[in-house]
Amino acid sequence: MFFSHFQFNPARRGAQRLLSSPHALHAAVLAGFPDPSATMNGRVLWRLDNSAHVAKLFIVSPTQPDLTHLAEQGGWPTLPDSWGSKPYEKLLDRVANDQRYRFRLTANPVHNERRPDGQRGKPRGHVTVAQQEKWLLDRQERHGFAISELPGSGSDRSEYDVVVRDRKLLVFHRRETKVTLRTASYEGTLTVTDREAFVASLCLGIGRAKGYGCGLLTVAPVM
Repeated sequence: MFFSHFQFNPARRGAQRLLSSPHALHAAVLAGFPDPSATMNGRVLWRLDNSAHVAKLFIVSPTQPDLTHLAEQGGWPTLPDSWGSKPYEKLLDRVANDQRYRFRLTANPVHNERRPDGQRGKPRGHVTVAQQEKWLLDRQERHGFAISELPGSGSDRSEYDVVVRDRKLLVFHRRETKVTLRTASYEGTLTVTDREAFVASLCLGIGRAKGYGCGLLTVAPVM
């Protein structure tokens, strides 16, 4: 597995096109791999962290990508440190139960509607912060971690060390199909409870819409 980073130059027209379309960025990310197919151990995951003046792309993948085409389209092609890759095993091998990490995740929190006949209906995006937070809390055990609890409680704030931000409604076209996605970014502190499940989450992602910048969980040790 490899962990890659890339910094866009928002002033370039190519960057503006990619940053405005998850579908175009999805295609550009996959173009960095001779074979972007998923394996038993991992798949191509990516996330765009976009602030007022900086747009950074993070990628986790089974093989090492070549992002030269991205640099030429919308990056800093003459700056050697504007993108790069490194083996991910160095972090994965250090993961152990009871370790604490700061984490960041952009996800597509959804629920399946129930039809009148009791069958599962189409997935619908969660709308409120409380719903989106609960979506992640409901999945923490199966993904091998527990989000830290905060001391005390109150009706006006979460009992957990997680912040939901950058909540967006993305609307774009994939060929002739209109795609609508609700996304939310999560930041907080977690503790590893099941090393194997947690490593799988780092390599295979969490939730739906992984092809459109959702599902990549990144962590940093709590110092």
